[in-house]
Amino acid sequence: QVRLAESGGGLVQAGGSLRLSCAASGGAFTTYTTAWFRQAPGKEREFVAAIRWTGTATHYTDSAEGRFTISRDNAKNTVYLQMNGLKPEDTAVYYCAAEPFAPHTSADPNLYTRWGQGTQVTVSS
Repeated sequence: QVRLAESGGGLVQAGGSLRLSCAASGGAFTTYTTAWFRQAPGKEREFVAAIRWTGTATHYTDSAEGRFTISRDNAKNTVYLQMNGLKPEDTAVYYCAAEPFAPHTSADPNLYTRWGQGTQVTVSS
């Protein structure tokens, strides 16, 4: 059973950058399509980005397109989310989610069965 652990969150000023990591243990992460979601206080969890397990396809929400980059390093069993040009509205708890052999890069959280505990990102203005 793959377990996910996020890291890399923190406090950053608007315009700054952070790189989040989603490290997997307990299994072969190379076969897991992986996504990042986020949840701000009082709001629903929303999709940020996803990368297919083959690494051949990515998908971003409109607000992340051009600012965030999702990537994977299978040798390290880790998926990354590089976030540049951060804005106060990016403040949220960021979660990684994964699903084995998923052929999609879906924004639907119900299609992912493995979740991490989240890492807090706070962007000050």
